[in-house]
Amino acid sequence: MTDLDALIKRFQNKNETAFEELHTIYADSVYGIILKIVKNKDVASELTQDVFLKIWNNAANYSSKKGRFFTWILNIARNSAIDYTRSKVSKKSLKNISSEKFANNFMSHTDSDSTTNTIGLNKIVANLEPKLRNILNLLYFEGFTQKEISEEYNIPLGTIKTRKRNGLSQLKAIFI
Repeated sequence: MTDLDALIKRFQNKNETAFEELHTIYADSVYGIILKIVKNKDVASELTQDVFLKIWNNAANYSSKKGRFFTWILNIARNSAIDYTRSKVSKKSLKNISSEKFANNFMSHTDSDSTTNTIGLNKIVANLEPKLRNILNLLYFEGFTQKEISEEYNIPLGTIKTRKRNGLSQLKAIFI
């Protein structure tokens, strides 16, 4: 059993010190993924805290047989960010944003790119074939669903799913 496995077991047993250690390890990564999707620092900070609350409350649901702990956390973060962007609160706040600020947010990815790059994801994803990289970027960093990508780019849904699977397989091979 590795140190991380032991830490996760302590966390699952509701050890607050283990929770704090995991928060220290993963908070920047979670924040980076969320910020890339919601494009608002304040919202990303709030959602990051919500994600850690969710993992604390659902710690018993994590199983190493289903995947890595980091992947489990990032999926919760991604889903939370996507849920937020689809919420009425998000849509209402977008209506109230000035056009200039909207353009600046849309054109400026420096904060989220640097956060994502800090955890090394940009370099790893850059090694993928462009069509796989584009699909994974839209799905995991931009918050699109498979169906939205299919409709927006006029690509069959099955092709999107295949490219996602192939891209994730290549990423897995890089990590292993």
